[in-house]
Amino acid sequence: MPLYLGVMSGTSLDGLDIALIEQSEKTTLLATHYLPMPEELRAELLALCAPGPDELARAAMAEQHWVRLAAQGIQTLLHQQALNSASIRAIGSHGQTIRHEPARGFTIQIGNSALLAELTGISVVSDFRRRDIAAGGQGAPLVPAFHEAIFGERHSYRAILNVGGFSNLSLLAPDRPVRGFDCGPGNVLMDAWIQRQRGDSYDRDGAWAASGKVQPELLEALFNEPFFKTKGPKSTGRELFNLDWLDQHLDKHPPYAEADVQATLLELTAISIAKALRSAQSETKELLVCGGGAHNRTLMTRLAALLPDCAVNSTQSHGVPADWVEAMAFAWLAHCCLEGIPANRPSVTGASGLRVLGAIYPA
Repeated sequence: MPLYLGVMSGTSLDGLDIALIEQSEKTTLLATHYLPMPEELRAELLALCAPGPDELARAAMAEQHWVRLAAQGIQTLLHQQALNSASIRAIGSHGQTIRHEPARGFTIQIGNSALLAELTGISVVSDFRRRDIAAGGQGAPLVPAFHEAIFGERHSYRAILNVGGFSNLSLLAPDRPVRGFDCGPGNVLMDAWIQRQRGDSYDRDGAWAASGKVQPELLEALFNEPFFKTKGPKSTGRELFNLDWLDQHLDKHPPYAEADVQATLLELTAISIAKALRSAQSETKELLVCGGGAHNRTLMTRLAALLPDCAVNSTQSHGVPADWVEAMAFAWLAHCCLEGIPANRPSVTGASGLRVLGAIYPA
């Protein structure tokens, strides 16, 4: 059976996820490997998400660093599995998003796929988002088609929630095309706030947020952002939700305790997800959570409380580890591209039709 690798680094910028799958009638996860993001590279990728000097050269250098890290991880995984490059049909590489502005007709993921093919000796499929945007879509989220393939059931109303830097929903229902959209911030604001205030990269288990109190005035102000009032198809990114955006709101209010801000940011994430799900698919009986947010106990507890008629579980409960769903998805997207299978969903992105996604860089 064909083997594929998926390489994913998301908006959290914590590291690279590499998943090895076997693709037949179903997708089977065989092995995984994780590489922490070097701090120097993380800082540069984060800086490239906003305008700055000499961006073209800096982006070109950063993507070379990213690719060499990915190639290193791929070689390690292959060695661990006693495989060689000839064993792998293709790598599905998401690259690293540094800008996502579909309203202006573009999205940018850096990742130098030609170099990745050269370093690994494996064909690379990448640049999955731009074809959907060319067809009038948002270019995101791309994972709902994969969620449908592995979690869809004929008689079940189910939703899949990915909580990475941002949160997005895939809505699965009988006799209805899969739908999906970004809900808003996932971990991005919570991670940025705790890193600024305490020097930690993330709030383990949501413990710091749990120690604070939600501030209703601040929460209401944050929810005044127009993004929350729009319906899908929609997507968002660091261009909107970032520390500057948060600071603009904090400057208009009395000083809050640092933990109270963290508690309010977690509540923003939880309520935006719950409201979006109730509005878009009120019949949902099960919410399966993947991404880093699945490990945030405080967030999972809040989601369960806000959605009392819906069972909230990790995707692990269905045999798919929460940390590896997106990397698996990009391996699957590479398979779809090589087989000529359309992998966008107009009901999700708003594109004018189904499209085969990705550009191929032969080994």
